[in-house]
Amino acid sequence: MIAKVCDNVWKVRANSNLYFLDFKEKILIDTGQRKHHAFVEQLLSKVADLERIKKVVFTHLHYDHIGNFDLFKNAEFFAGKDEIDFFMKNPTGAVLDDDMAKKLNVKLKPAEELKLGELEIINTPGHTSGSICIWYEKERVLFTGDTLFSKTIGRTDFANSSEEALRESLMKLVDYNFRILCPGHDY
Repeated sequence: MIAKVCDNVWKVRANSNLYFLDFKEKILIDTGQRKHHAFVEQLLSKVADLERIKKVVFTHLHYDHIGNFDLFKNAEFFAGKDEIDFFMKNPTGAVLDDDMAKKLNVKLKPAEELKLGELEIINTPGHTSGSICIWYEKERVLFTGDTLFSKTIGRTDFANSSEEALRESLMKLVDYNFRILCPGHDY
């Protein structure tokens, strides 16, 4: 399924959600699970030229959020600095899938260094040590990955999770008066 979230923002729902931001510089938030590769490519192609997507921002590096990275041949890839650090030490622990961890052979750059104009990167550790959320102030849209869902919060039973850090991150998100919540899953 593909749906318009607001002007310039599209959601592709395929087990996990990914979001296409049709800005001057084309941006994708997360890439979905590998088993939905053809489905994601087909749906996203309805609203985006995949070759023109220049930046892919991962909210975290779990397999269900990074699985289709290779659809975006001209993109740079970004994740939270702490997420990248954990991936470098323990790829399988960061991705939760050994095969997918080996496939993720792209240079990951710290999202905190991104200059995205209208978007703000928010460090929200908890679900993973390097989880991030993304704030689009103009439309008051908050992209939360697996930190916050519409009716629940992210799990904290992974090697690099922290229940205490998640609580602190959720308190930080209270300051964002979002109109639209765009989580990583529709739980």
